[in-house]
Amino acid sequence: MSIQIHPEQGTILICDFKGFIDPEMVKRRPVVVMSPRLRQRGRLCAIVPLSTTPPSQIMPYHYKLHVDPVLPSPYDAKFHWVKADMLYTVSFERLYLPHNGKDAGGKRIYDVRVIDKSDLIKIQHCILHGLGLTMLTDYL
Repeated sequence: MSIQIHPEQGTILICDFKGFIDPEMVKRRPVVVMSPRLRQRGRLCAIVPLSTTPPSQIMPYHYKLHVDPVLPSPYDAKFHWVKADMLYTVSFERLYLPHNGKDAGGKRIYDVRVIDKSDLIKIQHCILHGLGLTMLTDYL
C-alpha cells in the first residue's frame, strides 16, 4: 500500500520506478526522502535512489550510506550507495514503507526508518554536486 502522508525528511522508503525509461531508474529500489512537506504540493515527494551496487567510479554526487540494522530483504545490505545525481519528484502512489513479513494477526510489519541528520546533510551536499551547484556546498 502506498504512503498516505508526507514522510519525514530522511525516511527510507521503497519506490516503484515502473514506467520510467532506461537510463532512468526502472525497477523497485530503496530511496531516501529529501523534501519536507510543502503546503499546496499534495502527494508529491522528492527522493534520491539507493543502490547496493557500488558505482564504477565514485563521484562527488555519490554517498555510501551505512544502514544498521539492515533493511528487509531483498534490500538487506549493510551499505547502500546514494545516487544523488538522480533526484526525482514522484507521486505518493510510487512510494511504500519497507515491510518485514506479517504479525500473528496477518498485518504487515513496517520498517519505519529515518537516517541520521548528519547523513541527510551529506546527501544534500551530494545533490548539490549532482545538480552542478557545487559552489553552494560551502553553505551546508
